[in-house]
Amino acid sequence: MRISSMTGLKQLYTDKLREELKQELKLDNIFRVPVIEKIVVNVGVGEAVTNKNALTAVSEQITKITGQKPIITKAKKAEAGFKIRKGFPVGVKVTLRNKRMYDFLEKLVKIVIPRVKDFRGIRLNSVDSNGNLNLGFTEQLIFPELDFDSIDKIRGLQVTVVVRSEKRDWAIELYKKLGFKFSE
Repeated sequence: MRISSMTGLKQLYTDKLREELKQELKLDNIFRVPVIEKIVVNVGVGEAVTNKNALTAVSEQITKITGQKPIITKAKKAEAGFKIRKGFPVGVKVTLRNKRMYDFLEKLVKIVIPRVKDFRGIRLNSVDSNGNLNLGFTEQLIFPELDFDSIDKIRGLQVTVVVRSEKRDWAIELYKKLGFKFSE
């Protein structure tokens, strides 16, 4: 017996959802069906200018959350009001693909989003014209991997689900099938 290396969500997509979407959207080719390409997790660390330990702490937290070491993003231009020079480290970013992407997506849908306080559904304007879903979280503690005592400061983070889709509505249908709850 061969054990599949696919996660539950990817297995669901390849076995069932892709064909359902092809039928519902009346597509002639399976390659026109919307598919998730990558997930980008981004955290801005503005206090990294004055506190060098903040960047390491955030980097460790994002590594725990995503299972992948983040890269440090640097300022593209100087901003005098924030005392930032070009090239200063200002955040961390992780791009997830393949197995880690589907694992993170499944955790996001089944565990993280239901833990958001007063959650009433994702607003439809969180999906841009290309079909990408942008979610902003005000605190990183909604992720179960993080221990409350190990957190030095509560920070927000942004999760972007990048999809390959011809139409925005098709991408929204994909998100609904994957388990995202939208407010009407």
